[in-house]
Amino acid sequence: DRDAQGVIVGYHGITREITRRKLLEDQVRELAFHDSLTKLANRRLLVDRLTQTIFSSKRTQYYSSLVFLDLDNFKSLNDTHGHAAGDLLLIEVASRLKACVREIDTVARFGGDEFVLLLGNLSADKQEAILLATIIAEKIHISLSAPYYVKVASADMTCATIEHYGSASIGVAVFNGSDASSDEVIEWADSAMYQAKEDGRNLIRFHGA
Repeated sequence: DRDAQGVIVGYHGITREITRRKLLEDQVRELAFHDSLTKLANRRLLVDRLTQTIFSSKRTQYYSSLVFLDLDNFKSLNDTHGHAAGDLLLIEVASRLKACVREIDTVARFGGDEFVLLLGNLSADKQEAILLATIIAEKIHISLSAPYYVKVASADMTCATIEHYGSASIGVAVFNGSDASSDEVIEWADSAMYQAKEDGRNLIRFHGA
């Protein structure tokens, strides 16, 4: 409809409604596929991308890698300084992990202090892919071992900075589309991570090594 001047009536109202609806849809999508604390991909999105990577590599024959890691000494920080300090540490870990990988890679939080990285399309040569995955895992290992400075509120409402030293137990699986399903690749990387824990923590272990 138009008014006496020929201006469309209600157009801006419709535009605002469409914009509002799109923002809501974006928020729902964000909640469905991302961790609310760290803004990283969640388990659902990681598994979806892993499945796509496996499917794609059946055609390209490129090897990729899945890296599982669990933070050492995280529980002690949580127990001593509270969940707010733990949350700040997890946010910092997320930032460090993203800085260790490429834009095309996926960094996900599986829950608690467990993170997973999908390193896609490393190489068509398996040994080269293993070497590249090793370099990235070592980079992650060094980055997460650097000291953390976490600000926490004291009982008197002042802010104190906690210096925390942590590390990570890291498990790595290298695969391509002909190797296994997404569930099997996840199991490989998860088992390698637990091997790192059993061997003394703060270590990197490869599936099949």
